[in-house]
Amino acid sequence: MNTKILIKKLSKNFPKSIAKKYHDYVGLQYGKIKNETKTILLCLDFDNIAFDETKKLIDFNKIDLIITHHPFIYGTYKKVLKHDPVKAELVKELDKFKVPIYSYHTNFDEGNDGMNDALARALNLKNIRKLDSIPMSRGGELEEEMDIVSFAKYAKEKLDVSYGELLNFGKKTIKSVAIIGGGGWHYYLYAKNEGYDIFISGDIPHHGRRGVVLNQYNYLNLPHEIERIFMKQMKEVLLNIDKSFNIITIDHEKLPIII
Repeated sequence: MNTKILIKKLSKNFPKSIAKKYHDYVGLQYGKIKNETKTILLCLDFDNIAFDETKKLIDFNKIDLIITHHPFIYGTYKKVLKHDPVKAELVKELDKFKVPIYSYHTNFDEGNDGMNDALARALNLKNIRKLDSIPMSRGGELEEEMDIVSFAKYAKEKLDVSYGELLNFGKKTIKSVAIIGGGGWHYYLYAKNEGYDIFISGDIPHHGRRGVVLNQYNYLNLPHEIERIFMKQMKEVLLNIDKSFNIITIDHEKLPIII
């Protein structure tokens, strides 16, 4: 497929205009777009490990496009490479292959059939919709009400992580759920104010936990790696555009060991 046409089709659901401009970097991150795209590499983050894993699977020269969720260059190109020698060395390696890297970050989080739709469906929520106050978030209802501890274990399993941190200071049974993958913990009060029984996100610091406690709410902190669902969801989106794409996924990110 013509690459410009592919990007145009993806932009219908994941336009750059909905990316969070105050802290996000989306779109072309490295290289020049090729005229045609057949073979696509998907990964949450493209780094040295992903590079090495990819070379074990395929001749890197045969890849036409790399699509990541997290921006490959998170900031201005010159500044990032100046302060990140590991990434600078990776870029030198990539210069031998000229494979472009394109990132869909918060525009994928918020977009239709993107990250948070996929996470909500993985939880088997019903009546999935955007929250009024947080278009990036998704909310819905469980088929059956669950006690909060049982729900936390259920969510951990459905979102394919080995641990979570539960703050259970609100309702003791859960029916309505709101979620943002990654580090959206600071939106918990919006979910509370819209009447959701619990909010799921990640990366909450100490002062955030204290806020949940003092506001007598429920919050489930799950690792940022629940966003690995990006590869499955983006693959589905791409194959709906063109079933002939050759799509390779690299899922190389490991959770920390809990001591």
